[in-house]
Amino acid sequence: MAEINPSAMASQMATYYTQGTQDLIALQTKAAQRTSSALTTLQSALQAFDTALATLSGKKGLVQNTATFGVAGFGSASATATAQPGNYAFFVEQLASAHQIAFEDLPAVPVASGGPITVSLADGTSFAVNLAAADQDADGTLSQAEVARAINQAAGNGGKVSAMVMAVGTTTQLVLSAGVTGAGGAISVDAFALPTGPLKDALATGKELAAARDAVVWLGAQGSGTRLQQASNTFTAIPGVTMTFERAQAAGDAPVTLTVAGDAAGTAANVRGFVDAYNTLMKAVDELTKRGSADGATASAPFTSDAGVRMLRNKLNDILRQDFGGVRLMDLGVSADRNGVLSLDAARLDKKLAVTPDALDRVFGTASLTAPSGLLGAMDQYLDQWLDTTGGQIKRRKDSVQSMQAALAVRQTRLDAQFESAYERYLAQFSRLEGLMAQMSQTSGMFDMFAAPSR
Repeated sequence: MAEINPSAMASQMATYYTQGTQDLIALQTKAAQRTSSALTTLQSALQAFDTALATLSGKKGLVQNTATFGVAGFGSASATATAQPGNYAFFVEQLASAHQIAFEDLPAVPVASGGPITVSLADGTSFAVNLAAADQDADGTLSQAEVARAINQAAGNGGKVSAMVMAVGTTTQLVLSAGVTGAGGAISVDAFALPTGPLKDALATGKELAAARDAVVWLGAQGSGTRLQQASNTFTAIPGVTMTFERAQAAGDAPVTLTVAGDAAGTAANVRGFVDAYNTLMKAVDELTKRGSADGATASAPFTSDAGVRMLRNKLNDILRQDFGGVRLMDLGVSADRNGVLSLDAARLDKKLAVTPDALDRVFGTASLTAPSGLLGAMDQYLDQWLDTTGGQIKRRKDSVQSMQAALAVRQTRLDAQFESAYERYLAQFSRLEGLMAQMSQTSGMFDMFAAPSR
């Protein structure tokens, strides 16, 4: 009589009992995992595109301009989209500089010789320094380094003045430097409240290393143009243009020309940035919605039959073709091939901007939260319907998938319990059967023994 294995047979029967439900749970779990992964991929693609829109919007106009000085080393300049092309003449009479004074061989004195001093700037601001509390190493003596530290750490300083100790040959200097350029940063030290002695005397005789001066620049020729004076060497007198002057001129020198001109390559690069970002997003959406092969060799993507994702693609495509201020994106040299992939014709863009200089601003607008407009604003607002962290499509869909996965986990736990119960039941049955078969084998052996012929 063949032997049986109760454990193996019980496992087989329990598996057969639960296999249908187990297959269904496994199928649904795999589908939920694919959907969750696809939602994460879609979210990343949408966020990357939204970031690209914000970057373009931050440029405050996609038209690119350049600003260059006619003399090398004169300074640097940049121009935004709002700058008006043209030539401008400047004469730099004086550069702004930060005030710097030094106190030579400041003596080390007993703490008792310390006390309050006041450091003031010409702009009317000041702060107090308590030298009596400056003895950091508690040796009873105030050193130059401790005085410098007290000034730097004084409440109310906040970077107005920086102090350092410098070695110059065989002498040392306590150097105070203004935190800003310009005449308003001129430093003065009031040591009147200090006890009479060498420290008070030394602080009263500072040596000027660099003057506190404003920048003086003429728009036009020196003496006959428009005089501009300010604390910084960076000027924004021309709307949309920022200039930082690095060299002063001698009296009688000719003004230097600043040329502001359109940058066709830079402008095209800005538009191409949008084209590339859109194509990247659409490629990701296409991958998530593509159909499998007819022979089943290639499976369909997770969102092949998803109406919401198809609507996402169609809506962005519709926005792309909208009219903004009488101009469409396609009028700017952007076209789509049969697969929807965008490309830019830079020559056509230049031609359009020559006729309609504000065409780019009309079409692209801004993704500003307070005043969205144009293509950037429309797309950003629509993307928010998907990316909003409280009630967007991605958030709702992920919550739904997570709920499904939690329910599947509960069902799996319940099914595991059913399997164990069935296994124990079948194990008991097959164990009894094994016992009965063993008894039958013994009984059969007895009959065989009685039936055997005697010798």
